[in-house]
Amino acid sequence: MNLQKRLWRAEPSFRLLAKLIRINWLYVLLICALAGVGYGALYSAGGGSSHPFAGPQAMRFGFGLIMMTVVALLSPRVLKILSVPIYLAAIALLTLVLRMGHVGKGAERWINLGGIQFQPSEFAKIALVLALSTWFCRLDPKKMGNPLRLVPPALMVLLPVGLVLKEPNLGTSVIIGVIGATMFFAAGMRLWQIALLAVPLPFLGKFVYAHLHDYQKARIETFMHPEQDPLGAGYNIIQSKIALGSGGMWGEGYLHGSQGQLNFLPEKQTDFIFTMIGEEWGYAGAIAVIGLLGLMIVGGMMIAMLCRNQFCRLLAFGITIDLFMYCAVNLSMVMGVIPVGGVPLPLISYGGSAMLTMMFGFGLLLSAWVHRNERDRPREDDAG
Repeated sequence: MNLQKRLWRAEPSFRLLAKLIRINWLYVLLICALAGVGYGALYSAGGGSSHPFAGPQAMRFGFGLIMMTVVALLSPRVLKILSVPIYLAAIALLTLVLRMGHVGKGAERWINLGGIQFQPSEFAKIALVLALSTWFCRLDPKKMGNPLRLVPPALMVLLPVGLVLKEPNLGTSVIIGVIGATMFFAAGMRLWQIALLAVPLPFLGKFVYAHLHDYQKARIETFMHPEQDPLGAGYNIIQSKIALGSGGMWGEGYLHGSQGQLNFLPEKQTDFIFTMIGEEWGYAGAIAVIGLLGLMIVGGMMIAMLCRNQFCRLLAFGITIDLFMYCAVNLSMVMGVIPVGGVPLPLISYGGSAMLTMMFGFGLLLSAWVHRNERDRPREDDAG
């Protein structure tokens, strides 16, 4: 009998040690490696100094590691109990930000909690994954064909989407909607139901576009024709493409990127951090970073597939989809594939809200791995 099983069957006080051993430390190593890349990029963004970006980010990551480990040790039973209050707290924070949020770049997205600026929309994505995982694990898959059974989880998705859209934050609201839709599919939603839900999307898109703010419409128009306003709305994406192209195969050298170091590159520490990496480390460095992100996404999907209970499977899947959406949207944005939006690159871009909520999400993912062999308990729908 191996050490993990012996500790697990021993006194309860030893179970904590057994869970620590069970944590997927290889995945933790990937997380640390990506955070290391972020520290190096932010050090360069600060002009070769840990102030003002790299140092604070490293402190947040250290705190996030502790939080991630604690969350990884929580059992599915505890997480299910906490899912409802966590989701309600996220909705309350999203409502609060509309009433007393901090305005930045034309939107109310931040609230001040004890002197710390916090972006509730980032937390809402993780809260939604946790809440949907709890709901679907208690629902008999055979009853997924009943539309009435899908109304509560649909409302759980639409509520944060609507609140985030009202901030306004179009990019994050779309990501929340995609996460919710993929969770429905993973839970066993029928293809005909998915097709039925997709029918009104073109009309909904037209309605949403008609109610967008002027700056949001400008982003979409700039995406189509950035050269029409090279010093105004098109400046960001044009400078991003110049920086990526100037890096070549091997880059201009660490701390020697012309666009980044001479401050031509906008938001180089947040939304456009990958552009700075491409300029200084070149095509090879950019591919290496994408490869590292890809390993984390594949690793998350492997964890989801190896879970033997529905709750852990859905939880791991949802967190991995969140990570994938972060990466896909940010990378597509800086390459000019989609309109520019305020979506950071996980563990690399500067920002406390995204860092801490992502670390909380990784804690949930690792908890799914630790408890992957636990069997599902009888569903509420099966009782009686």
